[in-house]
Amino acid sequence: MLNRIDLRGSDTDPRRLLPRARLDVSVAVERIRPLVEAVREHGYPAIREASERFDGVAPEQLRVPAEAIAAAEGTLDPAVRAALLESIARARRVHDDQRRTDHVTRVVSGGTVTERWVPVDRVGLYVPGGLAMYPSTVVMNVVPAQAAGVRSLVVASPPQQDNGGLPDARVLAACALLGVDEVYAVGGAQAVAMLAYGSTTDADGATRCAPVDMITGPGNIWVTAAKRLLRGVVGIDAEAGPTEIAILADDTADPAHVAADLVSQAEHDPLAASVLVTPSAALADAVDRELTRQVAATKHVERVTTALTGEQSGIVLVDDLEAGLRVVDAYAAEHLEIQTADAREWALRVRNAGAVFVGAWSPVSLGDYCAGSNHVLPTGGCARHSSGLSVQSFLRGIHLVEYTEEALREVAGHVVTLATVEDLPAHGQAVQARFPGEALS
Repeated sequence: MLNRIDLRGSDTDPRRLLPRARLDVSVAVERIRPLVEAVREHGYPAIREASERFDGVAPEQLRVPAEAIAAAEGTLDPAVRAALLESIARARRVHDDQRRTDHVTRVVSGGTVTERWVPVDRVGLYVPGGLAMYPSTVVMNVVPAQAAGVRSLVVASPPQQDNGGLPDARVLAACALLGVDEVYAVGGAQAVAMLAYGSTTDADGATRCAPVDMITGPGNIWVTAAKRLLRGVVGIDAEAGPTEIAILADDTADPAHVAADLVSQAEHDPLAASVLVTPSAALADAVDRELTRQVAATKHVERVTTALTGEQSGIVLVDDLEAGLRVVDAYAAEHLEIQTADAREWALRVRNAGAVFVGAWSPVSLGDYCAGSNHVLPTGGCARHSSGLSVQSFLRGIHLVEYTEEALREVAGHVVTLATVEDLPAHGQAVQARFPGEALS
């Protein structure tokens, strides 16, 4: 079922050879540019037209009434409620420990620099609602923002025809459990534009979504394109593409576990990537047999089959685990599982991954819901330079510079010298003016 790439005996840069989905976000940007501009210029009418065209819903008002959010919580299945509350509790435990404290550095006597960590004021959180519904994504976006101290949180999620034009009821219930009461039934590029520019939210213009300072959360290629287009208008967490899993495994791995984990990511999206990296041809063969059996029994068989047989998925054969480690670092997976002997030792050597799942009993699906970690992670190789969503994503470092007169006098000559070297004499004069008649050195 999976394509094979044989890198045994090769010293070629694996980045050119590894399977990847081909996504041309730049083309999508031009496709959605008119829509984004229409939302900026016209607000509600443009959003309503886009919602009718793409979601089959023409909402009279975009903001979800508070009573609808409360009703969604009230009708939530008890087992789902318990699972969401456990997910929230574990995520809070992890993310509360990430909060940074201010730090004061005494540079010289009378001169200090204080680094303050200040949360973003208002954040828009996007929750997808296409092939699947994601109340867990509400948890993963809201919890770190709340732990960071963000004062104003707004959620946007696509309207659903089968829920009266409101977002999925489970998404609304998750918002209620987290205390988020500003929710909009808007999806796609129009939601990103609404959050970035602000917009009226009904035909009368009586209510309005105020613009946000930052937008986070995953979405399809149109959401990604809108985030790229609006980067700079607002802060953007990342351009999240289709989900991906890489598994580094040796012959100690259970092929049934490996196959199940590859299938679990493939069911997200036909473009989802599932990659096995192994030095064991026997394991590769066993996983292929397991995939044949497990895919036939899974619910979303067509979607999973498309993902697993696509160019973005495959088995990569390597000489040994050292070579495998180089390959998975080059791939920089969103999710990386290590299913080897001494798994923790290999995991500690990984440099590029959104999140690393260590050993047979830490599957990616645990991280999706209840590990306590965050599942909003960099995709498409971006883990080489970017991190997953965390409390730090919502914090800005601001330096407070405090010098006394004597501390400034001590260094004033150096400031004047550097200003002169850079041909910015007014910079030096700004210091000299504070010490008229003094020779600064």
